[in-house]
This record gives sequence, structure tokens and C-alpha cells, in this order.
Amino acid sequence: MSTIKIKVEDTNLYYGDHQALKDINIDIYEKAVTALIGPSGCGKSTFLRCLNRMNDLIPNVRRNGKIEIAGTNVDKYDVILLRKKVGMVFQKPNPFPISIYENVAYGPRIHGVKSKAVLDDIVEKSLKEAALWDEVKDRLKNNAIGLSGGQQQRLCIARTMAVEPEVLLMDEPTSALDPASTMKIEDLMEDLKKQYTVIIVTHNMQQAGRISDYTAFFLNGEIIEYDKTENIFYKPIDKRTEDYITGRFG
Repeated sequence: MSTIKIKVEDTNLYYGDHQALKDINIDIYEKAVTALIGPSGCGKSTFLRCLNRMNDLIPNVRRNGKIEIAGTNVDKYDVILLRKKVGMVFQKPNPFPISIYENVAYGPRIHGVKSKAVLDDIVEKSLKEAALWDEVKDRLKNNAIGLSGGQQQRLCIARTMAVEPEVLLMDEPTSALDPASTMKIEDLMEDLKKQYTVIIVTHNMQQAGRISDYTAFFLNGEIIEYDKTENIFYKPIDKRTEDYITGRFG
């Protein structure tokens, strides 16, 4: 049986008077890709941001219930350490306007790594893990902004992995990319799940079907159904899941 990495119990979240998440209960498994699907505004990204407390940055947000990562409540973590453990890749690539090397070395430096030899190793390892090393190894001093969109997104993945997280959150990481770059990132996820717990928000049903082991279907702030991906796609229990997956709404 797979090990539970993240346990979410009876979690609700409010933006002011608006309830964005309602009674969320879900176990997310270690070293697997879990896809969060559902129409726009249904709570997927809000839920994702609960896992590394990014919602804390928004005024008037209240959350109750319990979220545990590796057995520790997220509210007990120092937030900087939590975001080291739970890395995040956003919808639009957001490299820093500095060199490719410095983008990847940035996190380890913040966490106290000073040795150039160690940083060199981390940069190479992270870029290799992000399937980018061969494309950029001769131009590490170049500004990251000069990379293509797909390369920038893989650089952001490398930057996230440089601090050795345990969990990787991806909020529609390929929605701004062309099909070839999307395929590279999807291939990359197959490798990443060997050592990370990956949670991805995606609007692309085919993508969820291709890359994920588990799928949670969100609707109006609730999880309607959560199961192994093949069950969600081919044997959904709830008619709303079936209607969404077959394109009847959403």
C-alpha cells in the first residue's frame, strides 16, 4: 500500500465571507502524481496553496481543519522551512532576471550554502533533474530571461528542486507552453515522481489521464470524487465526474 504523504481533514477556507473550500478530506500518496481537475474557480488552486500556506499572504483568508505533511501540521512549520519542503511551480514561468546558474543557486544560498563546489554540484544536479542541463550547460552565465518559455519553466522546476523539497506543487505548469514543451514537462514528471510527491492542477483532461496516478475532481469548492486516475476516467462513481470528464460541462 502506498504511504500517505499529506493528510487533509475537514478543511474549510474562506475569502472574507466567500467559502472557497468546503470540508476537504483527502490523503495524498508519496512518490506519485496526483492531478486536481475541475472547472475554473472550483477551488483547485486555492487547495494547492493551502499545502504551502501561500494563502496566508492574502488578506481576510481564514482556514480551519487539519493539514499534515509527513505527520506534522502545516501551521506548526516555520513558513520558510515549509516552502523549502513543499516547492511550487506556477502557471507562467517566472525565472529571476539573473543568470541561469544564479536562478538555481538562489535557494541553496538563502539556506546557507556558501561553497562554490557544492553550489556547482547542486546546479548541475537540479538542471539534470529538470531535463535542462544539456541545453544550457554551455551558457550558465547567460540571463535566464533569454530562454524559451518551455526552458524557463524547466528552469523554475530546477530552481524549486535545488532546495531538495519533498513535495512539488504545480499550478497548471504547461498551460502557457507549446505542445513540444508540454510533452517535455510531462515526460519529466514521470522521472520526478520517483523521488518527489507531485500534485498538479490541470485543465487538460488528456494531460491528467497521461501523467497522474490519482485524480481528485473538484466542483464548487468540494472534492466530488477522488480515486486512482483510471477509475476516475473510466469508472467514475458520480455522474458529475463523468459529465465533466466527457466534456458536458466545465
